[in-house]
Amino acid sequence: MANLLYITTSINGAEGVSRGFGDKLAHGLAAKTGARVVARDLAANDLPFVSAARFGANLTPAADRTPEQAELAAIADALIAELQAADTIVIATPIYNFGPPATLKAWADLVARAGTTFRYTATGPEGLLTGKKAYLAIASGGTPVGAEFDFMSRWLTFFLGFLGITDITTIAADGIMGEGAEEKIAAAHAKVAELVG
Repeated sequence: MANLLYITTSINGAEGVSRGFGDKLAHGLAAKTGARVVARDLAANDLPFVSAARFGANLTPAADRTPEQAELAAIADALIAELQAADTIVIATPIYNFGPPATLKAWADLVARAGTTFRYTATGPEGLLTGKKAYLAIASGGTPVGAEFDFMSRWLTFFLGFLGITDITTIAADGIMGEGAEEKIAAAHAKVAELVG
C-alpha cells in the first residue's frame, strides 16, 4: 500500500487556512490513490531544536549509539522513517514573518541526515529520497507566495530538492489579510478539487 505523509504546522490547528485546504488535498489524494495517511502535526508535537549533543547522536550509526544518544536520536529516526516510507508528501504550512514556522525548520534540521537522506559526493550533495511527489499547501496573510521576500516557499522547495524530492506542486492562498481573502481561499480549495478529481 502507498503511504502519504501529511505534515501540518499552523499554530491555529484545524482552524488554520493552510490546514483547511491541506486536509482536503491530503485526504483527497489518499482516497484517489488508496494511500495510507500518516499525519504529523508539527505544532502539536513540539519538536526539539538541534543541540550539539542531538546533532552528534543523529550522525552516530544506530549500532554505535550510547543509550543517551539513542534517546536523543529517537525523534529524528521516527521523522526520517516517515519521510522514507512516504510515496507522497503533503506539507500544509503558513508563512510566518516571511519565513517558515520554527517547527518546520526544526523538522528540516532533524530529517537532514548525511548518509541517510542525502550524501556528499565529489560533485556536491546528492539527495537520497528520490521518486517521491510533494505538494505544498501554503497560506500567507501578506507575503505573496513566490515573491522576492517569500523566504518560506523558496526555502522549502530548495530543501526538499536537496533531499532528492524535486517533483513539487504548490497551492497557495496568499494575501488573505487583505481584500478578497474569501475569494483567494476559495481559489485554493478549487485548485485542490482539480488535483484530487
